[in-house]
Amino acid sequence: MHFVTSADIRRSATPADVSIHTSRAARREAERRFVAASRARKARARVIGTAIVVGLFSTTALPAFATEPGPEPTPASQTAAIETQSLTVNGDIALAGASAGAYSATTPEELAAAEAAAEAEAAARAAAAANASATSAGTTSAPPSTGSVPTTSFSLDAVFQTALQYRGTPYVFGGSTPSGFDCSGFVMYVYAQFGIDLAHSVSAQAAAGTRIPLSEAQPGDLVIMNGHDGFYAGNGMILDAPRPGKVVQMRSIWTSDYYIVRING
Repeated sequence: MHFVTSADIRRSATPADVSIHTSRAARREAERRFVAASRARKARARVIGTAIVVGLFSTTALPAFATEPGPEPTPASQTAAIETQSLTVNGDIALAGASAGAYSATTPEELAAAEAAAEAEAAARAAAAANASATSAGTTSAPPSTGSVPTTSFSLDAVFQTALQYRGTPYVFGGSTPSGFDCSGFVMYVYAQFGIDLAHSVSAQAAAGTRIPLSEAQPGDLVIMNGHDGFYAGNGMILDAPRPGKVVQMRSIWTSDYYIVRING
């Protein structure tokens, strides 16, 4: 038995058959090349398209400052000034001490001291004015008496004890009753209860008595200051109606610019 092989077919093929076979192979090769070229063009197109999209996206995503010129650099002197202006405040310290640097909140003790100093200064000014007025009138500016200290027909202690009854009475400018006293109104009201008629005036009350040495002063005598007076309470103390907002009270004499007068009677 004889099998037909491809070689037999080729040997038996005619020139026309060979031509047809060759043409088909050429077409297939041409088709293959066309398909390959087409695929290559599509691939290049995809790559180019992706690059364009990425480029557009990058341009859109950039912030404005990326495409604009940056600010000029800050000079070193300005930078130092800005840095030195920064301040950190500790709230606990600020609330506890209420202080900053060399300054601090005023304490109640400091307020009291300032108030006493202000009162002393005001009293000193009033005393100076009273002394100047008395000097021109030739009354209270006289030196202390060198003779015997005058006696009174009433008890100075009784005067002082009577005055003590009005502690707590509010200060009222021009007041001369237990509903409200000013300094000379207080003295006038108390002495009136012992039959002594005094004017409602510090300088007039000073002139109504005799100036005596401090060593001879007794509670019930008058402490005369610049525009202010009250009852001597002993041991460097005064019982007086101080000023608006205060009440009749006993306190230390805050100045050395004063003298003692004993009312004659």
